[in-house]
Amino acid sequence: MAERKPIESWLTDMDGVLIHEGIPIPGAAEFIKRLRESGKPFLVLTNNSIYTPRDLQARLARMGLDVPVDNIWTSALATAKFLEAQRPDGTAYVIGEAGLTTALHDIGYILTDHEPDYVVLGETRTYSFEALTRAIRLINGGARFICTNPDETGPSTEGPLPATGAVAALITKATGKDPYFAGKPNPLMMRTGLNAIGAHSETSAMIGDRMDTDVLAGLEAGMETFLVLTGMTNPADIDRYPFRPSTVVDSIADLVDRI
Repeated sequence: MAERKPIESWLTDMDGVLIHEGIPIPGAAEFIKRLRESGKPFLVLTNNSIYTPRDLQARLARMGLDVPVDNIWTSALATAKFLEAQRPDGTAYVIGEAGLTTALHDIGYILTDHEPDYVVLGETRTYSFEALTRAIRLINGGARFICTNPDETGPSTEGPLPATGAVAALITKATGKDPYFAGKPNPLMMRTGLNAIGAHSETSAMIGDRMDTDVLAGLEAGMETFLVLTGMTNPADIDRYPFRPSTVVDSIADLVDRI
C-alpha cells in the first residue's frame, strides 16, 4: 500500500464526535482550538439539514466550541451546491427547516408547490402527512426526487428518532422513485466541502462516529479515515462492514496531538 501524504486538512463530523446530545465530548474544545492555532483548513460536517451554519455556530459556541461559520458544512449546503450545478435558478418543493430553505434561497431557487423541478426532502421534527402527500403527487407528476441525506435514524435524549432516510423510504414506496442523496456517504458532500476550504482529498482526513456514512464517505473520497467510539458505532459493529477505517480511536481527544 502506498504511503499516505501528511494530513494538511481535517474534516470532522459533529454529532457523536464533537458533541453528544447537546454536550461537548471531552477533547473536542482542545481539538478545535488546536486546529485554529495550526492554521490548517478544516470543516465541521453534519448531515443534519435543520440548521444554518450561523445557527450551528451559535449552538456550538454555547458549548464552548469556537467554530467559524465558514468552517461549517451541512448536507443542506451540499444539496444546494448540487442543484445549482444541475439546474441553476430552478424551482423546488421543500420539506425541511431553515437550514435547507436558506441554502436554496441563497442559490436563487424559488420554492413552490406548482410544477417544481425538484422535490427536496430534508430533516425536520414535524413531518406533515399533508406535505408528504403533496411531495408524492409532485414526484408522480414528474418532479425529480432529492434528499439531503440517507440517515434512517437520528439521536435524541429519549433514543433514536426517524430521520430523513426513513421518510424517503416512505416516499419511494409510494412513488417507485428513489431519491438522489447529496449528503454523506455521497463523496459529493466531501468534495464540495474540500473545495470550499481549498483542500485536497489526498492530504485530508475524515473523523466520524459512523461506519455507514462518515467512514464510507471519507474512504470513497480518497481521504484518511478515523473512527471514534463516542457515537453510533461500537467495536463489535466494525467487522460487519466490508471496509475499515484507517484508524480507530476512543475519542476526539486521542487526535489532538495529531494536528
